Amino acid sequence: MGTLQKSLKTRHITMISIGGVIGTGLFVGTGKNILSTGPAAVISYAIACFLIVLIMQMVGEMATGELALGKKRGSSAELGSFASYAGRYIGPWAGFTVGWLYWASWVFIVGLEAALIGGILHNWFPIIPVWVGGVGITLLMTVVNIYSVKSFGEFEYWLSFIKVTAIIVFLIVGILMIVGLWPNYEPRSLELLSSYGGFAPNGIVPVATAIVFVIFSICGAEVAAIAAAESENPAKNIVRAIRNVVFRLGLFFVGSVAIMIMIVPWNDSAMLAAPYANILTMAGLPVAAQIIQIVIFISLISVLNSALYTSSRMLLEMSRQGDAPKMFSQIKNKRGAPVHAIIGSTVVAYICALMYFVSPEVIFYFLGNSVGGLMIVVYIFIAISQIRFRRHYEKVSGEPLAIKMWLFPYLSYITIGVLAVVYLCQMLIESLRSQFYLSTLVLIGSVFIFFVMRKFSVKPAIEKEEKVEEIKDNLLSE
Repeated sequence: MGTLQKSLKTRHITMISIGGVIGTGLFVGTGKNILSTGPAAVISYAIACFLIVLIMQMVGEMATGELALGKKRGSSAELGSFASYAGRYIGPWAGFTVGWLYWASWVFIVGLEAALIGGILHNWFPIIPVWVGGVGITLLMTVVNIYSVKSFGEFEYWLSFIKVTAIIVFLIVGILMIVGLWPNYEPRSLELLSSYGGFAPNGIVPVATAIVFVIFSICGAEVAAIAAAESENPAKNIVRAIRNVVFRLGLFFVGSVAIMIMIVPWNDSAMLAAPYANILTMAGLPVAAQIIQIVIFISLISVLNSALYTSSRMLLEMSRQGDAPKMFSQIKNKRGAPVHAIIGSTVVAYICALMYFVSPEVIFYFLGNSVGGLMIVVYIFIAISQIRFRRHYEKVSGEPLAIKMWLFPYLSYITIGVLAVVYLCQMLIESLRSQFYLSTLVLIGSVFIFFVMRKFSVKPAIEKEEKVEEIKDNLLSE
């Protein structure tokens, strides 16, 4: 069995960590969230971003801590492997569940982005069928990932660079419009926050439920932690990625929403259908609409590329842990790409893309909110793993952690509680109820499958349980 190549450079990791959160949810979904929530949508984005920051801090703590423990044990650390953390510090069933839920979420995203890409290409060039465009771009990204991780990193670097540049231009223009320094525009900033029904015209419940979709929009920040394992300096790059997440989430997401609600009335559905393009057009930049469409297309490709990479690495790790067929752990090409895991994820993604043709009008919200629900479950497991990891680390290691979760353990418990409340809030909105039941069914089904599979694969399960029991003994002996 071959090994992954550490060929990603620091600039790749930095741009992947920045661009990984900028996708369709930001460009397309933001306006819909404002329409359903009102100006209070900025609170939904602020809470969701803060939750992701806390999760990233937890992931960073475990990743750097595992790196230190790995050196102490004389073995390699599983940097960025959320499944292995859950399996080690909660139980084998948790590792299995986290791994498959996380993999399924990203495979869904690959299929979703492929369908949306096909739709855009068809609108631009009607001669190209939707399915041809989606399959073609996905096939291209599969080839990029198979060729080498360096090709993935380079490709993602430039795609992210374009996205970041577009967002920065929007933020600069928007700020100048709000403060009254943009020509031919009369600012109405504070007036729009209190008019048309007030700050939260639809009540507080939509503010909570919108967090589910926002989390789907910004999930991907943790991809940098996975990619850091294939970089030239994992310890340095994981720390850098974690420290940058606070700034980029606040600037790109909360900043963008704040600008929108101070320029466009929250109930203006026509303007919020394409807020970035319409606000730039309002500023007297008519070419902006075409440019934003191109940027959205590039963002779709970028997210698809990252999703394929992430899902393949999780499938690889699951295979190595004994929770997926062994064929997916094979790395035979010289460039260190897990070809079988990449192809396996791509095939399932194609199946997910077929759902677009079954119900094209609801696929974005349905899959989006479903993935958001699954991501919340994964994040809860990560938080529980971090609590148990910290106690284990303090027991067996005297070295300080490079990254530490703030206000431990209180903020960790608060994070779990808030995530659980947000997840349950899906039941309060009729349009989200089916997504809640779907996410819950998938969660229960994955746990059930683990215990069924354990009956047919006793040895791996026993080995995992012995490792977990050893850690539990250390915790109980404190």
